[in-house]
Amino acid sequence: MPNTKSAKRKVKKVAKQTILNKFWKRRYKLATKKMEEVLKKNNLKEIQSFYPKFQSELMKVAKKGVVKKKNISRKISRTSKKIKNLKK
Repeated sequence: MPNTKSAKRKVKKVAKQTILNKFWKRRYKLATKKMEEVLKKNNLKEIQSFYPKFQSELMKVAKKGVVKKKNISRKISRTSKKIKNLKK
C-alpha cells in the first residue's frame, strides 16, 4: 500500500495509463484482424480502401508508445508485400 502522497498519485496515474494502453492495444489487434480478413477475401478494391485506414490506425498506436514503431513498420511492410503478391 502506498504510504506517501506522491506514491498514491503515482498509483492513480498508472491505473489510468493501464486503461489507455489496453484501449490502444485492442484497436491495434482489431485492425490487424480485420486486415487479415480482408486479405483472405482477395478483393483488391476492398484491400486498397482499407489499407490506408489500417496503416493510420497502427501508426496512431505507435505514436502513443503502446507498441514500438519498428514493430508497427514491420507489420505494415509485410502486409504491403502480401498485397503486392496478390496483384500478381
